[in-house]
Amino acid sequence: MISEIKIEKVFSYYLPIIDVRSPGEFNHGHIPEAINIPLFSNDERAHVGTVYKQNSKEAAIEIGYTYVKPKLKSFISDALKVAPNKKVIVHCWRGGMRSQSFAKHLAENEFHDVMVINGGYKAYRNLVLNDLEKPLNLKVLGGYTGSGKTQILKQLKKIGHQVIDLEGLANHKGSAFGGIGQKEQPTVEQFENNLHSVWRKLDLNKPIWVEDESHNIGKVKIPMQFFNQIRNSKLYFIEIPKSERAKFLVTEYAKRNTEMLKESILRISKRLGDLNAKKSIQLLDEEKFYEVALISLHYYDKFYLKGMKKRNNEVVQIKFSSTDHLKNALEIEKMAII
Repeated sequence: MISEIKIEKVFSYYLPIIDVRSPGEFNHGHIPEAINIPLFSNDERAHVGTVYKQNSKEAAIEIGYTYVKPKLKSFISDALKVAPNKKVIVHCWRGGMRSQSFAKHLAENEFHDVMVINGGYKAYRNLVLNDLEKPLNLKVLGGYTGSGKTQILKQLKKIGHQVIDLEGLANHKGSAFGGIGQKEQPTVEQFENNLHSVWRKLDLNKPIWVEDESHNIGKVKIPMQFFNQIRNSKLYFIEIPKSERAKFLVTEYAKRNTEMLKESILRISKRLGDLNAKKSIQLLDEEKFYEVALISLHYYDKFYLKGMKKRNNEVVQIKFSSTDHLKNALEIEKMAII
C-alpha cells in the first residue's frame, strides 16, 4: 500500500527513511536519519534534466527509465537492508516522480506499507527553517578560550540537563585551531538539518544549554534567528586563570600535527602580530606548547572580550580556579538554578 505523509508526522512513525535523490543532492543536505538509495547518479540526473529542458518531459522519462531499469533488483535488495519489515518512508526533492516511482516499485515487490513524504525534502527544509526560529529557553555558557566549555556542557548533559553541542554538530571548535583533529565539516544546510534533529528531541518548555558562539563556526553558520537568541539570552561567563587554560589547551592540541598548528598560527598572524607569530612557530619547533598557548590566549582573550561587550543581555560571572569540568558543571548548575 502506498500513502502520503506530511513532514510533521514523519518522525512519529519511527520508520526507516529512504532518500532517492542523487548522491550530490543528498550530500549537500538530507534528513539526518535518511539512507540514500539514488535512482540516478549525479551524471545521470544531469543528463535527464538536460533532456527535459531541451526536448520534452516524455523524452526525459524515457531516458530516465533506461538508467533505472538495470537497477530495479538492487533497489529492492538495498531497500530490504534498510527496512527488513517492509515498512518504509520514501522521498525525493518535492515528492514527485522519483519518489512515487520508487514507492510503486517497492509496493509491487511485497513492501506492504510505503509512505511518500508530501512535498519531499523541500517540505522538510521548510520545517527545519521554521522550527529553528521558534523561541527557546536558552542558558548560554561563555568563557575565554581554554575554559573547557564544551566539556562542561557534556557534564551538564550527563547530570540530566538539555544541551545542544553546536561545535560537535559543526565538527569544529570555533577558533583558528578548531578544525584540527576534526572530521570534515557538514555543509551549512546539513548543519541546520543536524541542529534541527537535536532540537526536535528536546522539551522546548525546559531550559537548554548552549555554548556562546560566533555566527560562524568554521565554515558553517548558525541560523540567524537561533544565533540572535544566543546573543540575547543570559550569559554564564566562567573566568579561569590563563595559566590553567593554557595547560588545558596543551592537553587538547599538543599531540596534534605540528604543521597544522603552524598553519593555524599563520592564519591569525596579523592579529597575533608578526613577532608573536614567528615566536610561536619557533616555540612549536622546540615543543614548548605551553608557551605557545599563552601567546595565543593573549589574542583570543581580547577577541572574546570585545565580542562580549557587544551583548545587551545579563552576564553572570563565575570564577573557577581550574578546568575541573565536572566540579565546574555542578557549580554552574547551582548558580543557574538560583
